[in-house]
Amino acid sequence: MASNSHGHTPAAWTAVIIILAGFVVAAIGVMTLTWQVFWFGGVGLIVLGGIVGKVMQMMGLGQTTRPGSSEDASVPAEGRSG
Repeated sequence: MASNSHGHTPAAWTAVIIILAGFVVAAIGVMTLTWQVFWFGGVGLIVLGGIVGKVMQMMGLGQTTRPGSSEDASVPAEGRSG
């Protein structure tokens, strides 16, 4: 587990921060009983955070899988070299 950088990438941190802000805004919407703030502000930010994180990962700012790593499921364990 220490050999990879799971979650320690700019894409992961950006997505988590945006999603956390979305949860805060949604909670404020629930406390003030305004469904517009909950759905359009909070849930909208949560969805936006997921999209931004995925786009940043596709831009190369996320974790990449290395050939021969345990995450490479395309090659059976017996056929891996290394």
